[in-house]
Amino acid sequence: MSKSKVYFTKEISSNALQKIYHALNTELKGKVAVKLSTGEPGGHNFLKPEMIKALVNELDGTIVECNTAYGGRRCNSKEHWKVMKEHGFIDIAPCDIMDEEGEIVLPVRNGRYLKENYVGSHLKNYDSILMLSHFKGHLMGGFGGALKNMSIGIASSHGKSNIHGAGKEGWTKDQDAFLESMAEACRAVVDFVGEENIVYINVANRLSVDCDCDSNPKEPEMADIGIFASTDPVAVDQACVDAVYNSPDPGKASLIERMESRHGIHTVERAFELGLGSREYEIIEIYII
Repeated sequence: MSKSKVYFTKEISSNALQKIYHALNTELKGKVAVKLSTGEPGGHNFLKPEMIKALVNELDGTIVECNTAYGGRRCNSKEHWKVMKEHGFIDIAPCDIMDEEGEIVLPVRNGRYLKENYVGSHLKNYDSILMLSHFKGHLMGGFGGALKNMSIGIASSHGKSNIHGAGKEGWTKDQDAFLESMAEACRAVVDFVGEENIVYINVANRLSVDCDCDSNPKEPEMADIGIFASTDPVAVDQACVDAVYNSPDPGKASLIERMESRHGIHTVERAFELGLGSREYEIIEIYII
């Protein structure tokens, strides 16, 4: 497989977000979903509305989320809507909790663990997706980026449990099975939406070892890296992981330990096996004027 293009800028700003999207030279058509994490209350590392507003509005996009499968204030739509308001998302763009009215079932092609992926029923209302992800660590996945946002993020509450359980309800003790299930869920989403209708932007800032789903995340120990963008979800996540390893910042040690202790790269490995993209990539740095 040939190398994928991953665009990168060190600047993290509203302007940089728009510029790096334009660099992809790929138009998201029709009704555009902007998938991000609305962030668990108490946490403060989620992508801020003031940074994403200009790009979301340019795309005439709708910010989309699904309810969580764990306790907290985003496990039901009533409270989740309040969180979206408190965190400022409702003030900048239309918002949608995609599993508020149930779920739809997507077949999983070539899955080892998943035969079906359960996603928010409103996914069918969108023609294209901007997968706008905050790259950071994760308690269970090792790290979260485009692949986690597309799998766990688009899954309904029930679908999240199905992925965590590697095809069964609940949380599996087989870590690699869980990681592979995330990749398999991504395969189903890409097949449903169309690979030409999804672009991926990872913002590598506030690099905590903990996810935005954590209400009390640890403070980052390493500095921000920048913004990465690609039409390839495998390449963009691989590029972010490599950027952490290649950073001169000694504070990277805790994030690397989190990724390695959870075998996080295995999600990328399985996504590559499933034909979702390439682990070989070319970094194209853009400079914001």
